[in-house]
Amino acid sequence: MFDWMVWTTPVAVFFSCIALMLAGMTAWEFKSPTVMRKGFLPIATTRGDRLFIGLLTAAYINLAFIGLAGKFAQWFSLEQEPSIWISFVLSMAVLALVMRRG
Repeated sequence: MFDWMVWTTPVAVFFSCIALMLAGMTAWEFKSPTVMRKGFLPIATTRGDRLFIGLLTAAYINLAFIGLAGKFAQWFSLEQEPSIWISFVLSMAVLALVMRRG
């Protein structure tokens, strides 16, 4: 069923984290309903809004990193492309920032 996708360890960890976040947010919403608040984002948002915006941002960071990894190796004279774990950590940090301060 999933033969069409290359399931490397970083990809599996990334999607597992997304699934865990969605399950956690659902449980959190049942326990404590969200309220609108204004952070650094230009609109008032709920937790779910911030999660959605953060997940989109994380996905774009990962896609940009994958697309530019070959260029990074060339620009910085690296022997091989940088590890995908760098983009994973960076995207999760941005997601955490959006969730906390957004």
